[in-house]
Amino acid sequence: MKVVVATHGHCFDGLASAVMFTRLRQVAGGDAPTFEYRSCGYGAGQQKPDDRLLAGDENAILDFRFSTSPKLTWYFDHHRTAFSTDAERRLFEERAGSGRFFYDAECSSCTRLLERIGRERFDFSDPHLDALVRWADVVDTASFESAEQAIDRTDPVMRLVSVVEHYGDDRFLTRLVPKLLEKPLAEVAVLKEIEDRYHSIGKRHARFIERVKKHARKIGRVVFVDLTDEVQDTIGKFVTYALYPECMYSVVVGLMKNGAKISVGYNPWSGHELDADISEICARHGGGGHPVVGGISFKKDELDRAREVAREIVDELSG
Repeated sequence: MKVVVATHGHCFDGLASAVMFTRLRQVAGGDAPTFEYRSCGYGAGQQKPDDRLLAGDENAILDFRFSTSPKLTWYFDHHRTAFSTDAERRLFEERAGSGRFFYDAECSSCTRLLERIGRERFDFSDPHLDALVRWADVVDTASFESAEQAIDRTDPVMRLVSVVEHYGDDRFLTRLVPKLLEKPLAEVAVLKEIEDRYHSIGKRHARFIERVKKHARKIGRVVFVDLTDEVQDTIGKFVTYALYPECMYSVVVGLMKNGAKISVGYNPWSGHELDADISEICARHGGGGHPVVGGISFKKDELDRAREVAREIVDELSG
């Protein structure tokens, strides 16, 4: 029995969801399946959970947009933009009767959703994974005490979060999921292979902060950063909040190796109440996310369009 686990790649909640689902499936299945992990993304050139990818005897999609593939046998997600059309939502509701399709847009993380469903539907819990669930919630909801804490990497788990965001491809998931099933999160976070990978990330993170300082502009209540002058490895989610704590929203457009990307976020430390649904704004332009954070990906030849959309979003949020 081969189970393909297609999860949101380069994402801590995606990794943690794969760990939680693996344990759930091991307990609920009554057999001894083998697992194949696939890192999926929305950007150009990134894997999508299509019929080709869903090649197992059972196939799960976690923390990612719904697929109408008849090969899909498990589904867990919490994004408001999980369904692209009403027809997709209806199909999900039809399949939910199987007891293997779960969706809750109010859930703090997909990992938390898996933990809750395991407990309520499968009479299963694993205290060994409690820290993983807690950290997935913190990272996915930005439940930090301050923006400075959100970009602080003195805690080994936060360094692991950065490593996942940079290196979270198929191979990385295949190596790390079994380790997190065997060892506590705190022990995995200080493994030499994680520390070695973070070493170069730390230098790039410092350079990213300097680039944001150079290119950022305040436009009303928005800080807008155009980083399309050179290729980025990643876009830091909280740097703009630490540098511009008074700004309510952040819009960053960057040039990635697979194309352009816009990252939009609400600053929970700004002292102002959220008054826009970022997931809905991003969905209008082909992206998605949560009410407080979202993203939109573009192909390599759509850089001008990405800049144009970013400016439209800034105009909408600037107040």
